[in-house]
Amino acid sequence: MSMSMSNLTYRYDGQTVIVTGAAQGIGIEMCRGFVEAGARVAMIDHDEARLHEAADAVGGIPFCVDVSAGDAVTAAVQQINDTVGTPSVLINNAGILRDGVVWKLTDSDWSSVMDVHLGGTFCLTRACIPLFRQAGYGRVINVTSFSGLRGNIGQANYAAAKAGIIGFTKTVAREVGTFGITVNAISPNALTRMVASIPEDKKRALEEVTPLGRFGDPAEMYNAVAFLASREAAYITGVVLPVDGGLSI
Repeated sequence: MSMSMSNLTYRYDGQTVIVTGAAQGIGIEMCRGFVEAGARVAMIDHDEARLHEAADAVGGIPFCVDVSAGDAVTAAVQQINDTVGTPSVLINNAGILRDGVVWKLTDSDWSSVMDVHLGGTFCLTRACIPLFRQAGYGRVINVTSFSGLRGNIGQANYAAAKAGIIGFTKTVAREVGTFGITVNAISPNALTRMVASIPEDKKRALEEVTPLGRFGDPAEMYNAVAFLASREAAYITGVVLPVDGGLSI
């Protein structure tokens, strides 16, 4: 099959895209980008007030859901299918931080981070795959982290969850490839609210070891996801794409 590579623009007219962790940071920029690219965007977040404000700002459709609650996720995806349109793209971005060195982490610190990051990725993917299989098409993009490969002091829970997402991504990619579904991940390095809480001296140190010398803008994360979610990226699956200014080199 020949394909013109000139003037490629990743349009999503007529497609329904689901984004989790949609109320702020990378999530809201993903939503903004997909709306501008013509998609109907179902925005999932647990913070109802912030979610509705974000949906009004970017033109998405809000669904207030706890991504770690399997039954609620299944119901929400069915509602999205019935009222917004059959989804063709899923962006698993929801996440929280409960940082602390391992001997100070509580059971709740551990389980809540694992449940939202890894559990949420599982619950949404499980709910969407049957719809993707029926359509013979689907794109799943999971948000992982360099911490999942390298580790990071004070983030045993977060790093374990993000490493789990990498293994999950590769496994599901193998399971669903014959159905026209791809499953990939990005490893971002963006200036978000989470990063903003890092002390200034540590932020500067991170910038200094990043070859491009800066944190990415959350909107730059969308550009990478827009490619992986496109029809043009049909022969890419099971990869973890660093969108990190070279931090992981």
